[in-house]
Parts: sequence; C-alpha cells; structure tokens
Amino acid sequence: MEEGGAADPNGKGKGESKDITISIKFSGRSIPLTLSPDSTITHLKSLLQPLTNVLTRGQKLIFKGKVLVDTMTLRASEITSGAKVMLMASQGLHQGDGPILKQAQSVPRRVDNKLEKPQVPVDKNRLERWKATGVVALSQCNLKAIPDEVWACGPSARVLDLSNNSVQDVPAQVGCLSSIQKLFLNANSIMDESISWEALTSLKYLTVLSLNQNHLTSLPSSLGALTSLRQLHVANNSLTSLPIEIGLLTQLEVLKVNNNRISIIPARIGDCNSLIEVDLSSNLLSELPETFGNLHDLKALHLSNNGLKSLPSTLFKMCLQLSTLDLHNTEITMDLLRQFEGWESFDERRLLKHQKQLDFRVVNSAKFDEGADKN
Repeated sequence: MEEGGAADPNGKGKGESKDITISIKFSGRSIPLTLSPDSTITHLKSLLQPLTNVLTRGQKLIFKGKVLVDTMTLRASEITSGAKVMLMASQGLHQGDGPILKQAQSVPRRVDNKLEKPQVPVDKNRLERWKATGVVALSQCNLKAIPDEVWACGPSARVLDLSNNSVQDVPAQVGCLSSIQKLFLNANSIMDESISWEALTSLKYLTVLSLNQNHLTSLPSSLGALTSLRQLHVANNSLTSLPIEIGLLTQLEVLKVNNNRISIIPARIGDCNSLIEVDLSSNLLSELPETFGNLHDLKALHLSNNGLKSLPSTLFKMCLQLSTLDLHNTEITMDLLRQFEGWESFDERRLLKHQKQLDFRVVNSAKFDEGADKN
C-alpha cells in the first residue's frame, strides 16, 4: 500500500487507514468486526443489522459511557483496534423475529404416562363417515403418524386436517388422496426430508395448503406443479428463500410466509397475478423486486419487522386495488412514501377502507397506521 494515497469514496484513506478489529457486545455475546477507522458509525450500524436483526435506527452504540454519533467516524470517536462497544437495541425496532416455537396450547408432548394424552380411540365407523362427508378431521388428536385409515379414503377425501399433532412424516401415500382440495398440517414436527413433495404436488385439485409452524427450511421447485393452489400458508417455519417456480402458481390468491428467515423474494413473484394478500412480515428482507408492480389484484401487503428501506417504484402506480399496507418496524418513512407515483390514489383507497371500518365501529381512527408515519 502506497503512502499518501487519496481517500476512496467510502472514506478509507490509502496508506493511512489500516483496518481495525473491534468487539460489539450485544445480548450476552461478542461480535467481532474488522473495518476502517474512517468508517462512520452509520456504516458500522449497517454491518450490525444482518448480524443482530436490529434495524439501524433502533441501534444505540455506547463506547466509554458515551452514545456514538452516526455521522462521526470510528477514529473521531477514539475507537481503536481491540475496543469494546456496547449495542443497546430499542424495543421492537428489529427485522425478522425468527421462527416462533410451538405454544403450550398446541399438542402436549409426552412427559410421563400420566401427562400424555391418550391416543384417540378407534372408531369403526369413522372411515365410512369420512368417505361420506369427504372431511377427515384429526386435529388435536395426539397423533405421531397419519393413520392408515386416512389413505383408505382415497378419492373420497376433500379435506384433511391434521393440525396440532406430533406428525413428522407426510409419506407418499398422500398421493392417493387424488381429490383432496384442502390440506392442513399446521403445528406438527414436519421437516424438509420428512415430507413427500413428489406425492404432494401430484394433487391437482389442491387449492389450500397450510404448513404453518413446522420445521421447514426450504420449499422445493416442484411446488410450481400445484397450479390449482389458491392459498399457501407456510408461516412460522425456518424458510430462507422461496423457489423461483412459485411464479407458476398463477391461481394463488393468498401467500403467507411471515415469521421465517427469508432475505430475498424471487422476481417471478410478479407472475402470481391473482395474488390478493401477501404477508412477508417478520423476515430478513432488505428489498422487494420491482415485479411486485405486476400484482394488479393485490389488496393487502404486510411487510412489518423487516429491514426494508424502500418499496418497488411501481407499487402504488400499478397495484390499483392495494388498500392495506403494513410497514411497522421498517426503515420506510412517510416522506419517502409521498414521493412515490400513485401515493395519493393509494391514500384515498386506504382512507375509504378505514372510513368503512369506522362506520361499522371496528376501529378507532382513520389516521395512517401502517407504521411509516411514526418514523
């Protein structure tokens, strides 16, 4: 490195700014960071955001008893290599609260034989009842596996509800339920490798698939084969992404993937042109693809608890049905929203929606409550 070099655009001076390593103390752990002493406190906070899930505006950095000023550099703040800086996070100002664990009101686990729920007694007539009604209702039955009787329903079954059990495996036999329309598998113990997606995606009449509160970390590309799907619920898992094949779900109206670990939404989401409601809240998103503007039927978009700093430029201009927008605990401000083309029309729709709610006395105020007005 040559002496006396000019400073680069990021504030690093060549030959005069050897990187330093500091430790950030946060929530009982130490986070090491290496950066230039000419970096600003704002830059330091931006590095900490993905490591802590705390938005930059919610970070308070303290060194030697003093709160660090955003515009100052590490050098000006007298922070040298080996320094220890404390991070205090403002309550609620975070991105992505991560997967939520099962609550106690879900199916009780075995503690001992006295506390475990007894297995549901065998009902000799239930198979006939399931076939007659088309509804297989097995929610909260303390099941650890799907009973063989379910597969005996074959094409008679239209609805299968196995929510709030301890089911781990969704075997290939699920494919025999060829006429199934709604499948509820919420609050079980299903993992990526324990679900037969090949069989699941053969269900050509499936319109509702609900896998909330399981242990999924990914969705397969074969998901795109469920072309009749109208609702997809995979909230409260550990998903890190969505497959690009989600764009093949052109009949999809409701997509709920809140409370996961998703950082990128594929541009193909814009091909899901039947979407009415999308919930992406409590993830790790820093931006949305411009293709969101293609969702002309979109009415509700939930984005709270993400690291978003802006929105797709065409969102208000092209999504002319949009009337609900949740931006709580993001970096987006009202000043920014007012700059978007189509904001005025969106605001009129939102106010009209609130006025209707006021008329029915279901809310107390028509003030903009989507979170950005408080920033």
